[in-house]
Amino acid sequence: MTSLATMASVIEAASPGLVTVSMRRAGDLGPSGLLAMLRDQGVRLLPNTAGCLSAREAVLTARLAREALDTSLVKLEVIGDERSLLPDVVGLLSAAAELVADGFTVLPYTTADPVVAARLADLGCAAVMPLGSPIGSGQGITDPAAIERVRAAVAIPVVLDAGIGTASDAALAMELGCDAVLAATAITRAEQPVAMARSLRLAVEAGRLAYGAGRIPRQTTARASSPLAGRAVL
Repeated sequence: MTSLATMASVIEAASPGLVTVSMRRAGDLGPSGLLAMLRDQGVRLLPNTAGCLSAREAVLTARLAREALDTSLVKLEVIGDERSLLPDVVGLLSAAAELVADGFTVLPYTTADPVVAARLADLGCAAVMPLGSPIGSGQGITDPAAIERVRAAVAIPVVLDAGIGTASDAALAMELGCDAVLAATAITRAEQPVAMARSLRLAVEAGRLAYGAGRIPRQTTARASSPLAGRAVL
């Protein structure tokens, strides 16, 4: 996905609640740039600290984003390893504490660890964003039970972040109890980004409905769905 026009069509198809923007990649702040297009679409912006390798760098980037975009929302990322792009949990907790104290609404990208999620909630984060699998990998949710444990550990919203590859991954995230999903690579690298965006929106809706409906328990044996009463005896 290379053009702003395509991106605008993707946003219309996906109807997202938030659109995350990397301050390192936002580009031109002028009337013909990315941010202008996003504002024309009427979306709510969520600046992120993508690429920050320390708590100090992430805090500085968040403060710059607040000044540039006039929002206290921040998707907090503190990367611990440039190859795997996994979070630095120690740095994340430190940066989250500082930003919450500074009046930010913090949504941290974190590991699928219920203990870390609970600590972030205790610090005052507005949500937690556990990864389903490494960023950009398209592997989906490699450990569904871990996401369920995160969901059970916190009362704040859980947003599945990283690893979404297709619509079924998004539906599963919602069925596990997530409140939302973040999708980027799944759309931008799809053969038809607009169609993928629409499919993800529908999958999120379906998954949330399924979660609310309550799935039947899994069991190891068959259970007839038709009654045996009235069966002919031969």
